[in-house]
Amino acid sequence: MPGLLGKKIGMTSVFSAEGKNIPCTVLEAGPCVVTQVKTVDSDGYDSIQIAYGERKEKHTSDAMKGHFKKAGTTPKKKLVELRGVTEYKTGDELKVDIFEEGAWVDVTGTTKGKGFQGVVRRHGFAGVGDATHGQHNRLRAPGSIGAGSDPSRVFKGTRMAGQMGNVKATIQNLKVVKVYPDENLIVVKGSVPGAKGSSVLISI
Repeated sequence: MPGLLGKKIGMTSVFSAEGKNIPCTVLEAGPCVVTQVKTVDSDGYDSIQIAYGERKEKHTSDAMKGHFKKAGTTPKKKLVELRGVTEYKTGDELKVDIFEEGAWVDVTGTTKGKGFQGVVRRHGFAGVGDATHGQHNRLRAPGSIGAGSDPSRVFKGTRMAGQMGNVKATIQNLKVVKVYPDENLIVVKGSVPGAKGSSVLISI
């Protein structure tokens, strides 16, 4: 499926024709350059590689300089491969006009990192109970994490305290409210993973 790399600009709201105030996210989408084309004959599957964002040459390895030069473009910051796309060739430029108002898109980004969090914030635990009957410092405790002699271990996947956020996440079926081709901007209904300025992949 075709898509574009971009970044999250921030949130705003727009009014619908019925006068409803709709919360929206503004995304910068492209322009992206096709830097590589893979085919079933040469690679075993069809895909294209797209690149977005300018990078200084001094921060680019010689191998990547050659890769971008072969595609006829300057060094880029972000690269992503889109499988199953066959209608483009190396050097083509993809712009925000591939999206239409009213269409539905999926947006992939990296969620905000929350650091090391306890079970109440991370998993929604209620805590052990009230601060009565001699309990001390148990209000936000996880409680038991398993049985004793049998199985004599803690099962993998047990919900415990730990690192929260900073993971790849995809929000599906966001409606395209507005498209601004001149500014390479797209406005989608709802929220998108990540902080302002973070990279996102918008796919149809």
